[in-house]
Amino acid sequence: MHLPKIKVPKKYIKIGAWILGVFLTLFIAVAAVAYSKRAALLKTMVAKAITKADKSYGLQVKIGSAGFNGLSTVHMTNISVVPKDRDTLSTIEDLSIGIKLFPLLFGDVKLSDMTLHNGSITVVSRDSLTNLDFILKRKKKDSTENKGKLDLADLAENLLNQVLYKIPDNMQMSNFLLQYKDNDTTKLNFLTTTATIVDGDLKSTIMVNDHEATWHVNGTVNPSKRHIDVLFFADNRQVELPYLNLKLNAKLSFDTVRTVLKEADYSGGQFKVQGSWSVKNLLINHAKIAANDVVVPNAKIDANLIFGKNYAALDSSSTVYLNQASFHPYLKYTLSPHKIYEVQLHAPEQEAQAILNGFPKGLFESLEGLKVKGKVKYDLNFYLDSKLPDSVQFSSGLTGNQFKIVSWGKTNLQKINQPFVYTPYEYGKPMRNIIIGPSNPNYTPLSEVSNNFKNALLTSEDPSFFSHKGFVMESIRKSFAINFKEKRFVRGGSTISMQLVKNVFLSRNKTLARKAEEILIVWLIENNHLISKQRMLEVYFNIIEMGQNVYGIGEASRYYFGKTPANLTIGEGIFLANIVPRPKIAMYKFRGDGGLKDYMYPYFRYMGNIMAKRGLTPRDTSGYGFYNVRLREGLRRYLLPDSTTLDTSAYDDEGTDVPVIVMQDESKNLFDRIFGGKKDKDTTNRSASKTDTVTKTKKQLRQERKEQRQREKELEEKQQSGQ
Repeated sequence: MHLPKIKVPKKYIKIGAWILGVFLTLFIAVAAVAYSKRAALLKTMVAKAITKADKSYGLQVKIGSAGFNGLSTVHMTNISVVPKDRDTLSTIEDLSIGIKLFPLLFGDVKLSDMTLHNGSITVVSRDSLTNLDFILKRKKKDSTENKGKLDLADLAENLLNQVLYKIPDNMQMSNFLLQYKDNDTTKLNFLTTTATIVDGDLKSTIMVNDHEATWHVNGTVNPSKRHIDVLFFADNRQVELPYLNLKLNAKLSFDTVRTVLKEADYSGGQFKVQGSWSVKNLLINHAKIAANDVVVPNAKIDANLIFGKNYAALDSSSTVYLNQASFHPYLKYTLSPHKIYEVQLHAPEQEAQAILNGFPKGLFESLEGLKVKGKVKYDLNFYLDSKLPDSVQFSSGLTGNQFKIVSWGKTNLQKINQPFVYTPYEYGKPMRNIIIGPSNPNYTPLSEVSNNFKNALLTSEDPSFFSHKGFVMESIRKSFAINFKEKRFVRGGSTISMQLVKNVFLSRNKTLARKAEEILIVWLIENNHLISKQRMLEVYFNIIEMGQNVYGIGEASRYYFGKTPANLTIGEGIFLANIVPRPKIAMYKFRGDGGLKDYMYPYFRYMGNIMAKRGLTPRDTSGYGFYNVRLREGLRRYLLPDSTTLDTSAYDDEGTDVPVIVMQDESKNLFDRIFGGKKDKDTTNRSASKTDTVTKTKKQLRQERKEQRQREKELEEKQQSGQ
């Protein structure tokens, strides 16, 4: 099919050509006038920029000379920027900047060329003040003005464009110094000796702290196509970040870091960014992460970021690789009308050994070297609406398929099936070795523990211990809600299984690594039936801390009541279960005559009623043995308010008819057992210690009452959730 030819009259062609010629003539004329006046225009623009910098930011900007070099290149010399009442921020001896003319017609300032010689940026910190304070003040003002008008998609695109537009197509840089000073002492020094971009090919050399190290940032950059691929590395050594050591007491180093921006596009009200980030031999050392160096040999994330009007998200199509293991993360933060936090992790079924090998080296203590076979998969879901925190959603599941442990690593997780030595720690120091077995006279088999204590402790700490597999999701879910509302950590979701693993297999370092290993060991034990529930509870009862240097129900029952665990009454069982969360203040719960203080009575009634409803004890209207709990005579004398002297002979239980607790470390006398310290030789010091103890007791009693109310509330929630 052929379309008919349309004949345009020649007169219309002439008219069109004439109009185009007029516009072209006007454009050339305007351009010619602008070109002839460009020096004056530049001078005016520079003056306005200097005035705005002073008015808006409090910056004193000086430029020695400014003029055009060619059609669109501005050349400036002797530039300085000094914040008001602060140290000089920046100086540049020679700077040339070329602007792309076509984007300028649409209001976009894009750099075509840049040449910089002999410049510096110096950040100076004096006490709490820095010469960058002006940025923070301006940001605060901007955030106030733009409150309620923020569009995250537009903001993300504008920020990325501002970065890309400032990357020139061609660049020549030499001797550019970036340094940080703290009270006039140079702490960090980065000198870019050379940096070039030639047709998108980036090469740079950066000297760190006067030849301490040499860094390079090399790769390709194509800002017009929104593409970047750069590699960060050092000559003949790892890249180390000295600022982290300086300010955070953290060590971080790596061989290489590669950053790739693949695509960025705005469509359908969303700004989407695709890229990747990878690192080789990443080393991290920080006291909150792990007790030693943690090394990630290979890690990579293929990330798909999505920014909407009121949210930012890492899409579930993203993939994280740790050696041979992989998983898909999903993160979403919704800003308005109220904040919503969403986290999902999905690790498809893969080789279990690959998952273990994916964990960083040095992260684990007991599991290091563990060999397994079979496959596992993992799924996590978390959703919290800040408007409805009690409706928080949480689930987590690790599922094995023909999973089996082939050989143990550093620690045999079945060691507690036999007698073993347990070493409790206080403030990072070992207290004494305790044999968990028949050779220890205080060791108590589960069958010889009174049901009064057994039921009271399970009711208060872990009601569903015999039915769960190490974790109670509902308890963890409620912990998230409570901690979010309180804006601090006030409740955990630990089960007896988790407490046992923490105390027996792991160090006392409170780190993220220890918590991760604790969760994994609990899963291994519970899901592979490595230790029976009865044995787990038996060991737990024999290692649990129940006072100053008092460990296990055998020691505790003799210490407080002068009897064996089999003979504990309902009241004594409830009391001993009550002190488990804070065992060191157990003595403060007693009156001077050995009876319990009145504020404990409501707890006894509450706990007793729960146990009675579950058929664990007969119903009792007189406080479930509260009035019958009596501290043994050998300890009561130390509770009397008129005790003014402390003598070691007074703490010996010889000559009384009360059974003496058999300690495996005889270097600890009774004073050490009660107060955790050594006896002062000087009477004056003893008197001062007594005054401190009285003051501390009042403070702890107030705290104890507060925690008692909180604990009763948690107990009620546990019963409702089955935890």
